[in-house]
Amino acid sequence: MPTKTKLPTSDQLLAEMMFLHPKLIDLSLGRVERLLGKLGHPEKKLPPVVHIAGTNGKGSVTAYLKAMIEAAGKRVHAYTSPHLVRFHERITLAAGEGRSQPIDEASLVDVLMRVRAVNDGDDITQFEITTAAAFLAFSETPADIVLLEVGLGGRLDATNVIESPVLTIITPISMDHAEKLGPTLSKIAAEKAGILKRGATGIVSQQSSDVLDVIEEKARKAGAPLVVWGQDFDAYEQSGRLVVQLNEELLDLPLPALAGRHQIVNAGTAVAAAVKLASKLPALGLDEMAIGRGLQTVEWPARMQRLTTGPLPAILGPDTELWLDGGHNPAAGDMIADTLAGFEEKAPKPVYLVVGMMGQKDALGFLAPFRGLVRGIYTVPIPGAHETPHSQETLAEVAQSAGLQAIDREGVIAALQTIAALPKGPKRVLICGSLYLAGHVLTLQESGV
Repeated sequence: MPTKTKLPTSDQLLAEMMFLHPKLIDLSLGRVERLLGKLGHPEKKLPPVVHIAGTNGKGSVTAYLKAMIEAAGKRVHAYTSPHLVRFHERITLAAGEGRSQPIDEASLVDVLMRVRAVNDGDDITQFEITTAAAFLAFSETPADIVLLEVGLGGRLDATNVIESPVLTIITPISMDHAEKLGPTLSKIAAEKAGILKRGATGIVSQQSSDVLDVIEEKARKAGAPLVVWGQDFDAYEQSGRLVVQLNEELLDLPLPALAGRHQIVNAGTAVAAAVKLASKLPALGLDEMAIGRGLQTVEWPARMQRLTTGPLPAILGPDTELWLDGGHNPAAGDMIADTLAGFEEKAPKPVYLVVGMMGQKDALGFLAPFRGLVRGIYTVPIPGAHETPHSQETLAEVAQSAGLQAIDREGVIAALQTIAALPKGPKRVLICGSLYLAGHVLTLQESGV
């Protein structure tokens, strides 16, 4: 009897794909277009696509929109990055009416092996080849819509092979990935506005005036009509409700389930996108009731996520709140600090941060908004990061230079144990600074430590 060949795991295949190109990130469309051509162009066999770019909030906007469409009973595929715990999270497949789930191991191995075979060792980045794998999976599984989040930038991102999206969304743009996208906000905005396509309406979230000028110029050249925050729509909290004004339409909706004042902007952007989608694709059934349900049922880990059970909250005890956020750039620092200030207004407690950051991130810009707001910062390394993180010692020095009390610790558990040993009383602890650190925290939670 012939022996059955043992298939590689997805982890093994993904590790192998890291070495198909000398750089982790090398923005280009040529390599992925070549591979998609060999695969028979699965990107041209997808349901209608919503393409989403931006610096902050694109994951949250994607999550809101997904929850709204699923609340209408429709089938949604979604592509997001990076993952927190498992790569499978990046490729979410529709699993029936109003349901979806991360791609399972057998299906992921199948599409990865097929794209690997067709690629045949050609030069390509891991993100490009796995994006091709996602398109293959999406093209072979029935769905009503695909929510496609940009990996990095927009113009040269592997997802930008989509020629005719039904809608594009640009969330708030700020300084991040300057080494890849350009040294100025205008250059970064120009890269992200590269997803705008002729005839496809672009929903533009809250932007600075210089960023909006760039987006509007790119839209004019592309022939893309825009629906712009502050011009065509607005959103605000009023009497415990989310009010969205869209031209002559006023929607009175429940507040979003995700915490933080910045989520009013993200939720409002998603609502504007949903209303536009409802007019373009009436079969989705995206009415006000579905939009409201989506705002309430949305889930998006590591975005001001409260951790209430598990080994890490247990270290701190029942009187201490533990929160987790993956924000990692100066704009995110501003938003997180604003959220903590909002918590402080309602229920004052001493606040402590546990922070780890990747080496290319602007640590000083991220940490500065917390001056005067937090009692202390405990800096930690990020285990298993794919790029070099800031050392905990260097990060503590940066925090101290910003006027913050900071001590380095050898890991998250040690930092939490240090906080637990402080004088008794209610406290509020936030772990933040990196999505990779957030993924490590969620892994600790799952493992039981």
